[in-house]
Amino acid sequence: MPDSWEWVRLRNLGVITSGGTPKSSESTYYDGNITWITPADMGKQQNNKLFATSSKKITELGVQKSSAQLISKNSIVYSSRAPIGHINIVNYDFTTNQGCKSVTPILVNLDFMYWILQFRTKDIILRSSGTTFKEISASGFGDTLLPLPPLAEQKRIVAHIERALEQVEVYAESYNKLQELDRAFPDKLKKSILQYAMQGKLVAQDPNDEPVEVLLEMIRAEKQKLYEEGKLKKKDLAEIMVEKGDDNSPYGKIPRNWTLLSVKDIFSITTGLSYKKTDLAIIQRGVRIIRGGNIEPLAYKLLDNDYYIESKYITSESVYLKRNQLVTPVSSSLEHIGKFARIDKNYSDTVAGGFVFQLTPFISSDTLSNYLLLCLSSPLFYKQLQSVTKLSGQALYNIPKTKLNDLRIALAPEQEQERISNKVGQLFQKVNLL
Repeated sequence: MPDSWEWVRLRNLGVITSGGTPKSSESTYYDGNITWITPADMGKQQNNKLFATSSKKITELGVQKSSAQLISKNSIVYSSRAPIGHINIVNYDFTTNQGCKSVTPILVNLDFMYWILQFRTKDIILRSSGTTFKEISASGFGDTLLPLPPLAEQKRIVAHIERALEQVEVYAESYNKLQELDRAFPDKLKKSILQYAMQGKLVAQDPNDEPVEVLLEMIRAEKQKLYEEGKLKKKDLAEIMVEKGDDNSPYGKIPRNWTLLSVKDIFSITTGLSYKKTDLAIIQRGVRIIRGGNIEPLAYKLLDNDYYIESKYITSESVYLKRNQLVTPVSSSLEHIGKFARIDKNYSDTVAGGFVFQLTPFISSDTLSNYLLLCLSSPLFYKQLQSVTKLSGQALYNIPKTKLNDLRIALAPEQEQERISNKVGQLFQKVNLL
């Protein structure tokens, strides 16, 4: 230590004050205008040097009738138990509970004492005692040895520390931004992959692929069959309107052997089961109901807190989850709108809830539904979806079914759909390793 410095006990550098708690059952002691600091209050404010405000305030009578003492402004408050070591400067008059010790410096730079007490906290903890929790007594706190330089040097040390901290804060901000970029990068990369895929840029086109018109004809035939069976309304039997992409389409220019068509041309959209909360099963038995919270981007999950209902309340078989359906929330916060998942098997014990859209392809094909999942999860479709989403109430957004039906899908030939799905799967696996 430099010759001009001295080891000095804390009690010789300021006035140490302990705290106290007014009787909690006496209402006249509380809700006053005197700040009353506790270690819990301090714990929430350790990112700041200055103490801002306490959760409770007491009255002058509360101070008089307890061991709490009024401490003058420009003092240091230090938590002496549960835990030891929280520290702040308080620039107004205040009191504390018995979990704090306060120091009002005498001829010592206030900021220097703030920093040097942090430096000596390890020593203070080593000298603490207690079984339930460690505590440093007022006398033990006063015994703390501090290295004390001349006053002018104290000020220079504080200036150096605070300049260095400014650089640390700049570095921390840059580091946090980098961490956020790292977290966001895989998701952004996946979105870019999906965008390329839905513009026909991810895999090569093969002139030997079966034309997409063959798939369209199969869809037309299936819709006609459903109409004849009474499962499809005449208005839904309208001719499929196809078009080729151009610069003005949601997908830009697409390969010549692709086509654009509407959601309603390829899906039948229904909502799930409407139910009363009073109808729900008390125990997890019966038929499971999946809701918006079960749906993640490109996947769904069954949860421990899922709702269940007795099968007698299910009046339509259409609400059961079926293989190759896509599901998406009808209503959600804006950030969660546009999550689509593919159902990978037929369920006899799980239905969609009333705020979930079930998109059932007219052609039940693993290849087609996997491809459609990627298409509807792409940024190009999401942008369309956002444009028709409506705010409902203060925080929830709704997707109108009629608007969803009219959004555009880029449809590739079936063989290319499979190549795209395989390539996306391979690339996503690599992204997940980043």
